[in-house]
Amino acid sequence: MADKNNLLLFFDRPTEPCFMQKGDDKTVFQIPDNFYPEKYKKVGNQLADRFGTDAGRMVPVRNIALPDLSLPQQLPYHNQFSLFVPKHRRMAAKLIDIFMGMRDVEDLQSVCSYCQLRINPYMFNYCLSVAMLHRPDTKGLSPPTLVETFPDKFMDPKVFRRARETSTTAPAGDRMPVLIPVNYTASDAEPEQRIAYFREDIGINLHHWHWHLVYPFEAADRAVVDKDRRGELLYYMHQQIIARYNAERLCNNLGFVTRYNDFRGPIAEGYFPKMDSQVASRAWPPRFSGTTIRDLDRPVDQIRSDVSEMETWRDRFIQAIDSGTIVLPNGRTQRLDEETGIDVLANLMESSIISRNRAYYGDLHNMGHVFISYAHDPDHRHLEQFGVMGDPATAMRDPIFYRWHAYVDDIFQRYTATLPAYTRERLDFPGIRVSSIAISGRTPNQFSTQWEQSSVNLARGLDFMPRGAVLARFTHLQHDEFEYTIECDNTTGQAAMGTVRIFLAPTTDQAGNALNFEEQRRLMIELDKFTQGLRPGSNTIRRRSIDSSVTIPYERTFRDESQRPGDAGSAQSADFDFCGCGWPHHMLIPKGTQQGWNCVLFCMITNWNEDRVEQDTVGTCNDAASYCGIRDRRYPDRKPMGFPFDRPAPSTGSLGDFLTPNMTVQNCSIRFTDAVRQRQQR
Repeated sequence: MADKNNLLLFFDRPTEPCFMQKGDDKTVFQIPDNFYPEKYKKVGNQLADRFGTDAGRMVPVRNIALPDLSLPQQLPYHNQFSLFVPKHRRMAAKLIDIFMGMRDVEDLQSVCSYCQLRINPYMFNYCLSVAMLHRPDTKGLSPPTLVETFPDKFMDPKVFRRARETSTTAPAGDRMPVLIPVNYTASDAEPEQRIAYFREDIGINLHHWHWHLVYPFEAADRAVVDKDRRGELLYYMHQQIIARYNAERLCNNLGFVTRYNDFRGPIAEGYFPKMDSQVASRAWPPRFSGTTIRDLDRPVDQIRSDVSEMETWRDRFIQAIDSGTIVLPNGRTQRLDEETGIDVLANLMESSIISRNRAYYGDLHNMGHVFISYAHDPDHRHLEQFGVMGDPATAMRDPIFYRWHAYVDDIFQRYTATLPAYTRERLDFPGIRVSSIAISGRTPNQFSTQWEQSSVNLARGLDFMPRGAVLARFTHLQHDEFEYTIECDNTTGQAAMGTVRIFLAPTTDQAGNALNFEEQRRLMIELDKFTQGLRPGSNTIRRRSIDSSVTIPYERTFRDESQRPGDAGSAQSADFDFCGCGWPHHMLIPKGTQQGWNCVLFCMITNWNEDRVEQDTVGTCNDAASYCGIRDRRYPDRKPMGFPFDRPAPSTGSLGDFLTPNMTVQNCSIRFTDAVRQRQQR
């Protein structure tokens, strides 16, 4: 049987043929003669001898009967790949099905050897990653982070020119890190550049890419797509992104994000990515200020769609929400109930194989990305490929991403406004009284933030260059770690289990006006959620910020798979085998201001017996469940995502009016220090 760890080698230097040496141990795949593409067939023996002579390890590849790969091969090798383009989704779904259908790891290794030489590298990487995450025989095997395999999606191309110079002139052990410039996409004359540190953060963009990796659109195996509360999670994860983005805007004297709700009007913001595609060999196209989206007619992408279709789909969503029902393919209707309505709507919004009526409700979310990403060349007359909005790994860099998703969230909020408001009885936890929450730090109830410089190894993604580590040093936001201290009383006379829910929100708008409850609840940022035993009497609960249910640690966001000890899934590697979906921990807390940005910390304890989901989560990735769920398990909370702020409250003027005895708030501030510290290696 083939070692499943060999599959990770296909991510190493992704455009270099797999018959070349891969990995630190110089592994060479010995592929059958008929696997060589036409351009290599006459010299196959010479190539095998050339790269096999000093190979550290030889991996024989089984000669299998190959499946029909004609559909996936339709995407040219040197083109961009987009999950949002329907044609690309169909090709990717076919390739995922092929990878999922291989009878064992050795057959999967064989078909990957054949595909790696022919299939578009971006699509190959994505499809193999999805298959590895879902095949039972590759569990415990996590694909490397995308910034390692395709660093061109995350940084200034000048970095790669300097990296080539460094790797050519200096031995591997003496190479100095290449510095990625800060805020290189625009000058201070562009107000949106004040929050480029958020939009262009590598960890945030990796999170968005990995979320869509875990929750794909298409696959023949329905279980790959049809995960527990998938639609609701799509809604909530993006709602939280908008809440976080608005907090960053307030910290930088910018108003709330403006919804992109007029599909005929100009997009005020331009965006110039300043990135080159190493695979597609061309620069990512810009979008100029004042651009409008136009009807698409791109035969090369099999896209022909009018802006009016977007308006029709939108109107049908509004009609469904206002009527409380959706139309099914057979003409009947289905009621949007309180428990599953948001999930059904969101699965229609991001069209996938589990959508209830794709033909009628269309592809609003995905095609919004597509229309915007082709705004610069809607009819392909200039032979341009899509802009950054067309790729989940790059979309969050563009200011229009947040305007588009703010509007999508408005549609969902229109639905949540139809749900019955929570009564005080549904909010309260009888017998449990929360008296206070505080955070420790240099100054009590003050979060501290600053810049931090960290490094990531680019060697895996730098093809046809001398071997050895190539480090890129980048600057990102970081906060000091802190601890919550929660005081509560259990007056029930017996032990109880509670779910602790912690949120943070601004207290005023950009003009300094106090926010009312309806405004504030939509800006609530989830910081943590955990289960806590409560003994009778007084309880003091302490919780470290590093243990947040929202985030994954820096080491996992930027993990280096070459440092994995032992075999994947073994006890030796258990501490290393993490799942990569989760909000980056260094972005847990908004930036704040040098004077101190005022915010409010909210804590609530609910009844765990009403919240719990009976399931075994041992050995699963469950520490960043709030935004990502748990792999192969149900969402670990029966309450609606974002509870208790997932719907409006009746006639509540302020957050204080909303509180029940099992809730408490604490006014806090976030103080930013404009200094850069070096990350300490752990």
